[in-house]
Amino acid sequence: MAKTETVRARLEPELKKRAESVFHRLGLNATQAITLFYTQVELRDGLPFDVVIPTSTTRRTFEQTDKGRDVTVCEDADELFAKLGV
Repeated sequence: MAKTETVRARLEPELKKRAESVFHRLGLNATQAITLFYTQVELRDGLPFDVVIPTSTTRRTFEQTDKGRDVTVCEDADELFAKLGV
């Protein structure tokens, strides 16, 4: 089937850059990623991931994180697991 339709979207430049970096690591370009997303929407008859409204606790956590409060920074997974005692 010929590809004749176009999808246009405005994104924040940094979001686009980070997402396309992930696509690259997966061996995809943006067009392939969008096609994959649309295919999954069609197959699942809905979004291919859960979309939920954050609870008040989740919202408070996001707000605190955005302010840099109650954030634990780790250099790598080993440090994270050590801090978690795992």
